[in-house]
Amino acid sequence: MENNFFALISRMRYINRWGLMRNTFQENVQEHSHMVAVIAHALAVIRNELFGGHIDADRAAVLALYHDAPEIFTGDLPTPVKYHSSEIREAYRAVEEVSVEKLLAMLPPELRGTYGALLSERQDELYMLVKTADKLSAYIKCMEELKAGNSEFKQAAEQTLAALEQNPLPEAQYFIRNFLPGFGLTLDELQKP
Repeated sequence: MENNFFALISRMRYINRWGLMRNTFQENVQEHSHMVAVIAHALAVIRNELFGGHIDADRAAVLALYHDAPEIFTGDLPTPVKYHSSEIREAYRAVEEVSVEKLLAMLPPELRGTYGALLSERQDELYMLVKTADKLSAYIKCMEELKAGNSEFKQAAEQTLAALEQNPLPEAQYFIRNFLPGFGLTLDELQKP
């Protein structure tokens, strides 16, 4: 198979998120992954600098960049569908695994181990940090839509914030208190000293 891995990764920009919702502006998977990487890096830095952690912030950012790469083949399945039942979630997980295998097959064998580690879902502290960043990014999207007058995102914002408030990571609570409010400001308000 040709070495088309990176060409396919670049197509993440064509996969729109929030497909069942009316959006005032579209967000694609590539944009979302960038924001998740920024937030994951910040969460790792916060953990290290304020809570005595020893987590690789750069690795967290890279994992976040690739966290939705399987959606190149699967598309962005809406959350209410993906989590409707354990059977659907397990079936979707199997489809994601096939997507990962297909992506990895597009790399030379000597690179597959490195990228396989980035694409495979795990249950470690870096993965949990990226999942938290993913949830924060979703809430920021909801905030932006509500700020633009789109009440379509009201319930999603409430549910996402409630989940975030239950997050046990101290760096998540720090980010919520110290950085989330800025996303509700206008450009002029953001630039005030």
